[in-house]
Amino acid sequence: MGDVLVELPGALSELGAELRANGWELALEAIEEGLTDDVIPSLMRLGRVAQLGDMPTFITELGREVQRPMPERMRVGGPLAAIARDHARQREALGFAPREVVTEFLLLRRVLWRFVAGHLTGLGSGDVIEIERRINDTIDRLVVECVVAYFDRATAELADQARRDPLTGLLNHQAFSDVLALELERARRYDHGLTIVFFDLDRFKEINDTFGHMEGDRVLHRVGDLASSMLRGSDVASRMGGDEFAVLLLETDRHAGERFRRRLAAGVIDMITRKELPADFALSAGCAHFPTNAADPDALLRLADARQYETKRQARLGQKGHVPGTVPRTCPN
Repeated sequence: MGDVLVELPGALSELGAELRANGWELALEAIEEGLTDDVIPSLMRLGRVAQLGDMPTFITELGREVQRPMPERMRVGGPLAAIARDHARQREALGFAPREVVTEFLLLRRVLWRFVAGHLTGLGSGDVIEIERRINDTIDRLVVECVVAYFDRATAELADQARRDPLTGLLNHQAFSDVLALELERARRYDHGLTIVFFDLDRFKEINDTFGHMEGDRVLHRVGDLASSMLRGSDVASRMGGDEFAVLLLETDRHAGERFRRRLAAGVIDMITRKELPADFALSAGCAHFPTNAADPDALLRLADARQYETKRQARLGQKGHVPGTVPRTCPN
């Protein structure tokens, strides 16, 4: 059910009701001003419904505020503040610049004041001042909420970028270590297992020397995508540095690393067949399981890394079964 609005007697209550009744028309008027002389260029690309966005809702809530000020209406998470933030996010997704969103509300303020000016008959000076305060305060708050929504999104995006490898989009070494420490503590608390699979690219320097660094970067990106495609939503992948990668498999038994290794090898072979990876491409992988193999994050990482290097050593010695596109088994059961 909607909120029950207790009407106040007098001109303020009547004006608030008029604003609510004319919300759609006033929103259209504000949009038309935004289209005039290309004041808000991004509006030109949208259909009428998308142009309006949440403007009619803003005006309806503003009418409520004129009728009866309610602090909770504008608080963070309140109806009007939440709508303003959603509006800003939707506008950003449509390609609006922050300046354009602010301009929308400034135009809305102008339209509202024209409307109010036509309804001042019979209002005392005190009522006019109060109406001005309520409209200005509400519009100012809408602008603040929209700017804050942009700032929050930009801050969250920058924070996420700081945790990721710019080439592959996977977590970087530090972020992976942080997640590992957190998830291992959770696994210990709830008696769950988890698995690390550490792998790197064999003869990656030769790829760079033969095909150039751009091809080397493409190989790293493809391998990162391959590893990510094999993870569940709860698992994470990381580029640890250079040509080294790691995945963290949550709530797993001691055989999970070997199962992932096999799927990774099959995926590599498939990509070689499709000529998305060099014909002689191969990986070396090593696994470690908590609590079977080690009890703390550093020990798990060291063990998985050591087993990965042992794989590489065996490959160099010509271990049977290590052929391009396969990964020798170094994930003991």
